[in-house]
Amino acid sequence: MRIFIALLIAMITLSPATLLGADTNTVSSTVVTDKAPPTASAPSVVINNSDVCKSAASAAIQTQILGFASGITITDENCERIKLSRSLYLMGMKVAAVSTLCQDARVFDAMWMAGTPCPFFGQIGDDAKVGWEACPDCVPKGSLVIKKKESNRMNKTKTEDEEPWEESQ
Repeated sequence: MRIFIALLIAMITLSPATLLGADTNTVSSTVVTDKAPPTASAPSVVINNSDVCKSAASAAIQTQILGFASGITITDENCERIKLSRSLYLMGMKVAAVSTLCQDARVFDAMWMAGTPCPFFGQIGDDAKVGWEACPDCVPKGSLVIKKKESNRMNKTKTEDEEPWEESQ
């Protein structure tokens, strides 16, 4: 009976998990709530004036260790050229306005195809045409008209220099 009472007291004082041999693991973790995760925010690039030929771009990237953010403005050269030409025209400088636009190869080719070549160092009309043909390096890069004309001229002189082939009998 003593053994039974001792066993009963042991069962009351000890937890059932200890008697059955079950392991109890308590996992304690610490949650930090006063720290925000690192972030890289892309900057806002503001262009307030609508008369400016610029656009904005920004980007950001973040890893667990390092973050990077940047913003830039991009200049639209064609927009600037059109605004400069418009200003020159409004000041009465029509030839200068056309010359400004003729710095674009597309405008240069269009003017040439229309029979009104772009001004060439103060010369206009047929004198300008002769000047452009004499100085193909002065033509805006990307022009197809002068390039094609030069190519045709080179091919023509090449075929004239060759002797005709004669058949042997």
